[in-house]
Amino acid sequence: MDFAYDDQNIFAKILRGEIPNATVFENDHALAFRDLYPQAPVHVLVIPKGPYMSLDHFARDASADEQVGFMQAVAEVCRLEGVEAGFRAVANTREDGVQEVPHYHLHILAGRNLGPMLTR
Repeated sequence: MDFAYDDQNIFAKILRGEIPNATVFENDHALAFRDLYPQAPVHVLVIPKGPYMSLDHFARDASADEQVGFMQAVAEVCRLEGVEAGFRAVANTREDGVQEVPHYHLHILAGRNLGPMLTR
């Protein structure tokens, strides 16, 4: 699959500091911030700092350090947000997955019972 990263997407602009965000956590490889339109009491987006369009693109092309740093950011967000009762991690991907921003991002949703993931 050929990937053409759009460096004008909203998350790229957030990473460059052109658009403000409500940062929850940041490390060398990832930025985590509150979703503008939360779907649960806790709704944090975790994005890699590299130009990756989707989960599979990130898994295929990101360095081991980037992948570990990203997962460490996910763990730290969960700790900071106190999601001991449980959480959902969602990565919408491309058109059928209803990905709205063409930069890989993981939604961390928590703070209430989220119900079944999909209905038939």
